[in-house]
Amino acid sequence: MPGFTVAIVGRPNVGKSTLFNRLLEQRKAIVDDSSGVTRDRQYGIAEWNGKSFNVIDTGGFVAKSEDVFEREIRKQVKIAMEEANLVLFMCDVTTGITDLDADVADLLRRSNKPVFLAVNKVDNHERQLEASEFYGLGFEHVHFLSSMSGSGTGELLDEITALIKEDDEQAEGPDSGIPKIAIIGQPNVGKSSLLNALIGEERNIVSDIAGTTRDTIHTRYNLYQKEFILIDTAGIRRKNKVHEDLEFYSVIRAVRALDEADICMLLLDAEKGITAQDISIFSLAARKGKGIVILVNKWDLVEKHTNSARDYEKELKERIAPFNDVPIVFTSVPDKQRIFKAIEVALDVYENRKRKIQTSKLNEIMLKAIDAFKPPVVRGTPIKIKYVTQLPTHTPAFAFFANLPDDIKTPYRNYLENKLRENFNFQGVPLKIFFRKK
Repeated sequence: MPGFTVAIVGRPNVGKSTLFNRLLEQRKAIVDDSSGVTRDRQYGIAEWNGKSFNVIDTGGFVAKSEDVFEREIRKQVKIAMEEANLVLFMCDVTTGITDLDADVADLLRRSNKPVFLAVNKVDNHERQLEASEFYGLGFEHVHFLSSMSGSGTGELLDEITALIKEDDEQAEGPDSGIPKIAIIGQPNVGKSSLLNALIGEERNIVSDIAGTTRDTIHTRYNLYQKEFILIDTAGIRRKNKVHEDLEFYSVIRAVRALDEADICMLLLDAEKGITAQDISIFSLAARKGKGIVILVNKWDLVEKHTNSARDYEKELKERIAPFNDVPIVFTSVPDKQRIFKAIEVALDVYENRKRKIQTSKLNEIMLKAIDAFKPPVVRGTPIKIKYVTQLPTHTPAFAFFANLPDDIKTPYRNYLENKLRENFNFQGVPLKIFFRKK
């Protein structure tokens, strides 16, 4: 089951982005903003009551001018109804119900997905009374809140997380042991062509599994005695052309595919390089603990000099730092150049993600590294790390036991991560490091 996805819809200036930021920061869900991630991020992970879910703010996807967008907003609402698990419809008590609100409400009432109505800027008793007119829109779940002050957001989060079933997190299907690889990237970078090149080359596809959404298509392969499933986010059975140019559509699709995949192959256009949107998707994949391979496609169109690939790779790694222990493969789909190499690399990353290190081996190597470069002294007390173990999680995570776990800062954490990567192959896999009290 892919992760639970909530889309926030509504007309401009009702406070969608403020609510979005509040939902994400409610439990400091995003600890680090990776460099290059745009500040007006449109999607992220919220955590509440021990459950996590994707949040998508449609506000970042509409042209800024007031006139073109009524049509755009209707388009977005339709996509949200198809793609999200829950639609959060936002209105503003200070303007009352506008014609556009009534239109959107009309569309949403036909949805077979749960819709929560959030009436924003309800921050005093008088507005509480004014807000009651919104009951007239006919929704069962109505929340009065103030996304600026945060009042009312706790109750909203309680209701959202009540809909997320425990088994949504880790549902094991019949294919649970088979690597699932998602091909993601901007429109027109060659996702469909890559998929077709892979399918066309070897026609021994075991079966087509009906995708969980109508358009992420799961194709099961057997190549070089290896079985794997490709999740295509381009949506081969694309419905109408409405969605063709809509960035929001490709983003919501990629976010959902990430939840289903073990590994994501991020496809870039060699001539355009890595965009802010690519970096956002990259850091989202890393936060979700997915394995990552970067494919630089259309490499045949780039003018080469002696160290082209090396220089390109160096620059790319600077853009995605700090997590840049990621394999980069230069491909050209029409020439079938290195596309099977890309699959092999992705399957290697899958193995790296499952890697378990023996505790004795881990301590032997890591305690030496700690001894060679000790953590800083805090308030006159030296920090001592006594022991390290790998946690029994789906993705590699390590616990270091120390006398002052809360005083170990990011630079030292980064040092430990680098040492782990130097000694054990975790290429393409995000590592989680925790410090615990010994």
